Amino acid sequence: MTIRPTTIDDWRSLKAIRLAALRDAPTAFGVTHAAAAAYTDEQWQTRAAGTPQAEYLLAFDGDAAIGIVAGVVDGQSHYNLIAMWVAPTHRGTGVAARLVEAAKDRAVARGHRRVVLDVAPENLGAATLYRRQGFVFLPEWEPLASHPAISVQKMAWVVPA
Repeated sequence: MTIRPTTIDDWRSLKAIRLAALRDAPTAFGVTHAAAAAYTDEQWQTRAAGTPQAEYLLAFDGDAAIGIVAGVVDGQSHYNLIAMWVAPTHRGTGVAARLVEAAKDRAVARGHRRVVLDVAPENLGAATLYRRQGFVFLPEWEPLASHPAISVQKMAWVVPA
């Protein structure tokens, strides 16, 4: 398995895995499948190329993308871990932990001392994964952008001293 940032040439893989994630877990992400499916090829290419504020990392098994995570720097210079998902065929194999570690490494390499994310506490699998990776729940809640009836709680990981 290889984990690496996407390049513009990975746009088809990025599109396929992101849409698969949104179909599989429609209430886990801040964007809906319908919204993402409407992106143009050029928009997928731009996303795959990455920017200093946002980049996707994909896990590959051979040529097949099997996992995804993204890092987005928001307007307050917080490094946000988003879009985390692993194909059902590869769950329980350590791919998710390696993706989270890769995102944390990218954040640190870019000078961030803290990584934040949002998760519905009822999403026990995700919450457990993040806690094992050193994230802690913060007393901060907000509605999920794609499904405002769902409240997500912020979690944070801080670079160990």
